Amino acid sequence: MEQTIREQQAAALAQTGGYYKHICWMALPLVCMSAYLYGPRPVLLCLVALLTGNLCDRLVALLRRRVYRSGDWSNESFALVIALLMPATVSWYVLVVAVLAGVLIGKEAFGGYSSYPFHPAAVGYVVVAVSWPEQVFLYPQPYAQIPLWDPSGVALVNGMSSTLRNGGLPTVNSWSLVLGEFAAPMGSGAVLILLACALFLLAQKDLRPAAALSFLAASAAIVFFFPRQADLLHTGLLETALPRLNLVKYELVSGATLYSAVFLISEPYTCPQRKLGQVLYGALLGCVSMSFRYFGVYETGVCFAILIMNSLSGWLDRAVDRLYSLPGKAGGKEAAS
Repeated sequence: MEQTIREQQAAALAQTGGYYKHICWMALPLVCMSAYLYGPRPVLLCLVALLTGNLCDRLVALLRRRVYRSGDWSNESFALVIALLMPATVSWYVLVVAVLAGVLIGKEAFGGYSSYPFHPAAVGYVVVAVSWPEQVFLYPQPYAQIPLWDPSGVALVNGMSSTLRNGGLPTVNSWSLVLGEFAAPMGSGAVLILLACALFLLAQKDLRPAAALSFLAASAAIVFFFPRQADLLHTGLLETALPRLNLVKYELVSGATLYSAVFLISEPYTCPQRKLGQVLYGALLGCVSMSFRYFGVYETGVCFAILIMNSLSGWLDRAVDRLYSLPGKAGGKEAAS
């Protein structure tokens, strides 16, 4: 039985291992941008996360008496995704706990590579978000001087999501949004870099556009038709179309929404395989994510929403398969092939 599992995981690694390697490489420009905005501390945080993820992989290989696979970059990719969701002032122990929770609980507890039902990075983030919200949801201003070891003296502020939740409108200009020059997690602010990463992953067929675009479209539609600003909600749709679109811009950039569309949603083993399932998955994820942001207590509700939707991923694929198998459906031949 153990040998069969190892063979299945080796086959899965040969098929999808490139995805995790590409995620690690695409994290590099985000790390460089965060170092430009916050100094060298983000680089050290990401190195600590990488080291923790790699050591976990080696430890699990030792405990399970199997050979360590140097070609498996999944732990490292999960560690980097978690690190870039954190503020540059996060404590070292919080980041280490997040990576340990993501790798050991989110991945290895379910059997390891290709066996986990929930996105390990989302698991790690949710664990520390619930345990240390003051560490995760308060951010330094860009260009602040952040000490390497003890950032407790750095002034912290709430992100744009807090302003939007209170019915306000952020004053960040479009150029600052593109460059990430606003208080946010280390890797989720630079829109220009995120879009470039998305294009690379799309070219490598690592990004699932059906899921990512339907997620963004559903989120944008909810913001446009049901804005949190009372002056927009109680006025005519045509009269406030431009302000609503401006609000959509802020909502998609804040709360790690765009970051999640690029780095979290397309994970090979937690996203549906069927294209129609991916569309439904992304649309439902957008609705659940915005529900967390509108009515929840945490600013970055997308990771909570991802864990909920991961539990429905397999069911969506099976539902689409049954739909294709119905007599007279044009998709029946496609499903059979």
